[in-house]
Amino acid sequence: MPNVRIKDAAALLGVSDDTVRRWVDSGALAASKDDSGRKVIAGEVLAEFARDHAAPPPDPLGVGSSARNRFVGLVTKVTADKVMCEVQMQCGPFTVVSLMSSESARQLGLTPGALAVAVVKATNVIVETPGGTS
Repeated sequence: MPNVRIKDAAALLGVSDDTVRRWVDSGALAASKDDSGRKVIAGEVLAEFARDHAAPPPDPLGVGSSARNRFVGLVTKVTADKVMCEVQMQCGPFTVVSLMSSESARQLGLTPGALAVAVVKATNVIVETPGGTS
């Protein structure tokens, strides 16, 4: 199981190093020391903490859906021609890009500043890991 340094845990959780240290000091997040004496968090512990403390913004659509990967965000850029359109959204710290017909983008009212939800079907998600092949 990998260990994650405090600063890397903070980046992954989207908070400051100090916030993670406060969580560790208060006992909300378990940590240990590595061989160099630095505080580290077990990857499995960090994953559980991230799941338990995830607080996505409220879904403004309030619709039922089988898709579990829903990202509320703000449309930041729309580039369209006669047929196709690229819509960029800022969903928290992440940029999500969608390609759709220009007609669909017009019908949905997708313009910069519009609130929208990006829905990603899990069968189309690519997962990568650092490093080479194993």
